[in-house]
Amino acid sequence: MLALRLKAWKTEAVLEEVPEPELPPAGALIRVLGAGACHSDLHLMHDFDQDSLRWGLPFTLGHENAGEIVALGRNGFGLEMGQKVAVYGPWGCGHCRRCAIGEETYCENAARIGAGGGGLGLDGGMASVMAVPDNRLLVPIGDLDPVEAAPLTDAGLTPYHAVKRSLHKLIPGSAAVVIGAGGLGHMAVQILKAVSPAKVVVVDTRSEALAFALNLGADETVMMGADASSHIMEITHGQGAEAVIDLVGADSTISLGMQVARTRGDISLVGLAGGSAPFGFFTTRYEVEMASTYWGTRAELMEVIALARAGLIRSHVQSFKLEEAIGAYRLMREGKLEGRAVITPNL
Repeated sequence: MLALRLKAWKTEAVLEEVPEPELPPAGALIRVLGAGACHSDLHLMHDFDQDSLRWGLPFTLGHENAGEIVALGRNGFGLEMGQKVAVYGPWGCGHCRRCAIGEETYCENAARIGAGGGGLGLDGGMASVMAVPDNRLLVPIGDLDPVEAAPLTDAGLTPYHAVKRSLHKLIPGSAAVVIGAGGLGHMAVQILKAVSPAKVVVVDTRSEALAFALNLGADETVMMGADASSHIMEITHGQGAEAVIDLVGADSTISLGMQVARTRGDISLVGLAGGSAPFGFFTTRYEVEMASTYWGTRAELMEVIALARAGLIRSHVQSFKLEEAIGAYRLMREGKLEGRAVITPNL
């Protein structure tokens, strides 16, 4: 079968023929109907190296996946052949304390596993068939379109986890700032409107992205720049935001978050741009909490799927055939995508 493979660090992925995977004893084979193209894949191709990740090469890209079960190993309780499922992306050991409560993204044995999951050191979904090592990693999607469901596993789950971290603070009259209105940002806006009464303010460098955010329900938009913090403080009546979701992670966006987080507010750093900012007694308002967050739990993925099935959130996608995948990443790098690119190897 044809697969999009990362064969060397700091190089473009390539399409090549590989054998179809074998059925894992306790897992499943999935006929891939949607594999999301994520900005972190660009980091894999262009920014990371062996010293950064220590993952083995080569491997098939694609860590946002949905499809149908075509082979099922043991312990497939509640699953059946032909069933449409989403694949939970981070694959932990399944036995440590974190994995036991569904936090496989924070697996305590991750260093020994030597990979982050399918498409992250192990073969992912940008191929006709994908092997999933354990059936606990599969979440039924019911009547959801697998092409739209695939991005929910990361572009939906990751901001959902960040929002849920601050949900108790997002009371009536509160505000949430979303920095970055791309693949994750367009989901963050919908999630905030679905689960909280907070005023949602979106920041981006592109006017078309801000217009898209307004169409999705954002209450206010702010162009990133020197005046962004003053505009946000004006929108929030001088108080700042209870939650800042930074989906970029550059020096400038982290600094902005620290300027506009309200007293006892949260800053969730999600983006992988590699920025930082000095922290001291006078750099934020009192008791501002800052945390880096990574993906979400298996239970939270179930909740995201439930929100989508209820029609409260929807991933806006542009679909591409597997042979067009490299071009899709090029459009992503150029900032020309609206929503999420999804590769469809079998459509």
